[in-house]
Amino acid sequence: MTASALLPGGSVPLAWRNLVANKRRLVRSSAGIGFAALLMLVQLGFERAFFEASLNVIEKLDGDLFLLNASKYRFGADAPFSPRFLYAAAGVAGVASARPLYGDWLHFFWRSPRDGRRYLVQAFAFDPDQPVFLLPEVNAVRGRLKEADTVVVDRNSRRFLGMADGAAQTELAGRTVRIVGSFALGPDFASDGTVIMSDRTFAKLRYGGRELPDVEAGIVKIAAGTGVPEVQKSLRTALPRDIAVLTKPELLAYESGFQARVSSAGPIFAMGTLVGFVVGMLISYQIVYTDLSEQLPQYATLKGIGYETPYLVRIVLEQAALAGLCGFVPAWLLCLLVYRAIAAVALIPLHMTFGLTVLSLALTLGMCLISAALAIRRVIRADPAEVF
Repeated sequence: MTASALLPGGSVPLAWRNLVANKRRLVRSSAGIGFAALLMLVQLGFERAFFEASLNVIEKLDGDLFLLNASKYRFGADAPFSPRFLYAAAGVAGVASARPLYGDWLHFFWRSPRDGRRYLVQAFAFDPDQPVFLLPEVNAVRGRLKEADTVVVDRNSRRFLGMADGAAQTELAGRTVRIVGSFALGPDFASDGTVIMSDRTFAKLRYGGRELPDVEAGIVKIAAGTGVPEVQKSLRTALPRDIAVLTKPELLAYESGFQARVSSAGPIFAMGTLVGFVVGMLISYQIVYTDLSEQLPQYATLKGIGYETPYLVRIVLEQAALAGLCGFVPAWLLCLLVYRAIAAVALIPLHMTFGLTVLSLALTLGMCLISAALAIRRVIRADPAEVF
């Protein structure tokens, strides 16, 4: 006799009834699973925010192709090359322009108008007649950047820098500079703030003279009607091998790869997620094991009246999955508040996404199902004779 023949309607939502039979136990189990889910959501959110923040500057560059020193292991590292390669690139067929971008991450100390302290910031510079940024506020004040010792600042930088305080001037690299505008970029995990200036001001502040230094990147725009792959191939042929020619997606992937594989941040967040998964699996295992111990006579009775082991195994797995959902939903809602609070304080792009939701839900269900699979042997070994 089959199980479907024994009960009206062919099936009974045993998994759900088992789960809600004891409301206090349901709250405790949801809280335990939710804690693990929240831990994984926070770690995954930090990892995503870390990558997004590290790619912000690249996203804001107005180029189709990018020239970099091949020894540059990440975008935010000093590895300049001679501007003569830009001149060579500009002569390649299909290239509309090859513009210089200057950068420094180690020598520009900003004096905060708020407390007078000096903080290291990242600095970028360009020729005001050859814009390279997709930042409307920067492009709007290009004319003023031609004036000596003028800069624009990131108003979304860390608050202690005071870049959003409306100060008219301060010190940068030991010299007085005038602030002629602001833009919205945001800090990352390596830099608290960003300052942009003209190439002439950059040379003066960094090297004490007007002679332009080597460039950190070449921003290449291709001519209309020309394919990026063709121009990229031509540039690689015309330039020496120690000059890398990358599309924007390739540059973003290169930077992401460094952060994930080489920097310490990627492994740290991955380890945090793994810890959350393991903790959740242990909590879930204890919950499932306790439930099965209490309900073992009922499972044995079901076996005795004709229910087969595969059906009972399915019930246990369904109950574990439902428990995972009951823990995940409140954890997800709480995480929205956590993300908002941390993003407001730390000024990092911490926000919930569909991909993050799906991944964390899959991890939560996975830890619950693995725990159930480990504990399910009690049901498989259940003997109907135990209840008689």
